[in-house]
Amino acid sequence: MTIIHESERDYRFGNSGPKYLIRGPRMSFGIVVLQPGQDFPAHYHQYMEENFYILEGELEIHIDQTIYHCKKGDFIHVEPKQVHYLVNKGAVEFKAAFMLSPFHENDKVEVDYKPPM
Repeated sequence: MTIIHESERDYRFGNSGPKYLIRGPRMSFGIVVLQPGQDFPAHYHQYMEENFYILEGELEIHIDQTIYHCKKGDFIHVEPKQVHYLVNKGAVEFKAAFMLSPFHENDKVEVDYKPPM
């Protein structure tokens, strides 16, 4: 059994980005935060599906170039190979729990995607 408190891990970019609470061996789980105006680059996963559950704020997520506007309480499911891009266009911090499964090391592929203006 493992118990990890969120405060025991750091966000990738200081006060934002992903924070993994567990990585493998069967799944990864963490918290992601985006500050107002901040985005997370477009990418996809070759084998893993990714799920988000929004805890705070709002999110604009682009999945295969379709734009979705999500809010607190929404659940988002992204299939393997679906390109996704996240941006916080709101005035408050965005925070979500995320899960990737089944675990595959180095599964993320970055994509050169620029959202439509």
